[in-house]
Amino acid sequence: MLGRIFKAYDIRGTYPDLLNDTMAWQIGFGASKFLLGDAEAAGETTPMMKNIVVGRDMRKSSPMLAEQLIKGINDQGGNVIDIGMVDTSMIYFAINHLDCAGGVMVTASHNPPQYNGFKISKRRAKPVGEATGLADIRKHAAMIDKVTYKKLAPTITRGRAEQRDLWEPYIQHVRSFLDLHGKKLKIVVDASNAMAGTMVPRVFGKKGAHIPGLEIVEINFDNAKGVFAHEPNPLVPENVRQTQDAVLKHKADLGFCFDGDADRCMVVDEKGQIVGCDHLTALMARHFLKKSPGAAVAFDLRSSKAVPEEIAKAGGVPVRGRVGHVFMKQALSDHKAVFGGELSGHFYFRDNFNADSGAIAMGVALSIRAESGKPMSGLISPIARYAQSGEINFETEEKDEALAAVRDQLTARGTIDELDGVTIDRFKTDGWWCNVRKSNTEPLLRLNAEAKDKKTLTACLDKIAPLLGRRVAH
Repeated sequence: MLGRIFKAYDIRGTYPDLLNDTMAWQIGFGASKFLLGDAEAAGETTPMMKNIVVGRDMRKSSPMLAEQLIKGINDQGGNVIDIGMVDTSMIYFAINHLDCAGGVMVTASHNPPQYNGFKISKRRAKPVGEATGLADIRKHAAMIDKVTYKKLAPTITRGRAEQRDLWEPYIQHVRSFLDLHGKKLKIVVDASNAMAGTMVPRVFGKKGAHIPGLEIVEINFDNAKGVFAHEPNPLVPENVRQTQDAVLKHKADLGFCFDGDADRCMVVDEKGQIVGCDHLTALMARHFLKKSPGAAVAFDLRSSKAVPEEIAKAGGVPVRGRVGHVFMKQALSDHKAVFGGELSGHFYFRDNFNADSGAIAMGVALSIRAESGKPMSGLISPIARYAQSGEINFETEEKDEALAAVRDQLTARGTIDELDGVTIDRFKTDGWWCNVRKSNTEPLLRLNAEAKDKKTLTACLDKIAPLLGRRVAH
């Protein structure tokens, strides 16, 4: 059963049928064994390296899962610092702020409320994925049960648990990225009845009261019942509709729609239009390169060609990376990048321990808007200069065969690389490029294409789509 809930980047399943309280205890035991062992192997044996931070979201199942997870960590010998109901990005902060062996966030992010799971990070908030520890945790968890534990118990010094409130240092950290330059801004924030409903009032104040000049129109901030206002996935356009409508209704300067655990958000401009996350990456890159001239900026390979063009134009070094937070955080570390952005709405910051943060992304977007004095649509328009398909899914059981067909039939007039899936670049010859990747969890291929204009994009899609299977909805 455990094998069904371990994914490429986290642990996730429906509660209580696929993921239950006993499994949470097993996972706590396995995570503690891995995290404490990893810290010891790295030569980090300070007293704090016996500590693991635990936080949770507002789902109905989260308190019990967190309780059993903590018990499992303690039973293995790890100490727990329980920071309560928080956004996922606060876990990354807490691990570094307290110099712990790692942390576990109880959440299923943007999945529906019947789901839950665990996002695990090791020391310095480095992500734990299948190849960087999840396989070990799964093995440790599978090998422990109550009977086995009774035999082991006499040899284990059980850990302790304590509760700690870290909101004040976290608030100060996030606000260090925000500067309204004495300007006034009205914004809309859709918390999706999820964790932004806790985080935003604590960090920015009720309706923005803690930030001079900021007025926040709050929608869907009630997370007490653990029921989402809408699917908490801002990548799906219909989930951002309320934000768009509210921006127009209230004549707001910007809108922000957060996902379930508030580690990412979608930005809406003053015209009610959704801002592409790759375009926002380019805009934020310019902001950070002013402060760190010549630095590297990372972006995922699905991003518009405008992103590396804008980074280079601003004097930075573009670093093209694989999709996923494990790879993006590694790219920031390897290249000492000042900033990084993903098409999925995750934004990474050197001065946030290379970790992603929805709260900081919101603060930076507000700072850019205030400093420029220009509407967001005017800032984005010159960057959004190419026609994009968005991510299109195709269903096929023959994923490898389809990728082979893309390689065989489309590379003659361009270049190919396989950093992540297959990327064909025919921009110089035919005015378009595309990337086709396998889904990690479903029989799907994901296509992203871009062209110099809409007509060329249509011609590009007409060439590629027949090779990939049956097109499906998002």
